[in-house]
Amino acid sequence: MGNKIQKTNAARLLDRAGISYRLVPYEVDETNLAADHVAESLGEDIRQVFKTIVLHGERTGHFVCVLPGDREIDLKKAARVAGDKKAELIAMKELLPLTGYIRGGCSPIGMKKPFPTFFHTTATDFPVIYVSAGVRGLQLEIDPQDLIGYVGATVADIVSTPDEEEES
Repeated sequence: MGNKIQKTNAARLLDRAGISYRLVPYEVDETNLAADHVAESLGEDIRQVFKTIVLHGERTGHFVCVLPGDREIDLKKAARVAGDKKAELIAMKELLPLTGYIRGGCSPIGMKKPFPTFFHTTATDFPVIYVSAGVRGLQLEIDPQDLIGYVGATVADIVSTPDEEEES
């Protein structure tokens, strides 16, 4: 097995769109799919390693939130930006049939169908951010502006404040 990284569907879509990115492999730990493990493996700032979460709004249906690895989704804020009163995380078993991706390898790019997507406001604070390339063990390093533009995302505040996180 050579060092050639297999291009994922997400990477091929970016190629087609003429968007530059870098594929960055990391060591997968099946017992720890958390973003902080990914950041540690990459030697990158956890605030630049973004996780992709799929939610279901009571009226609007499915939507996607992309947030820093060290933050928690605020369901009320997420519902509000999606134009809904209430939203909840989808069941893990729905992830693959809905998006085509598995947990720990869910990319905001190239889901089975496009869903409204919201990036946390801090995404644009960095020259590059990391998101899943669509498989476990591979991240995309990409300019957040390019990515947000490509997926047609909205930038919004979708995370709980650190004080709220401590209470939960």
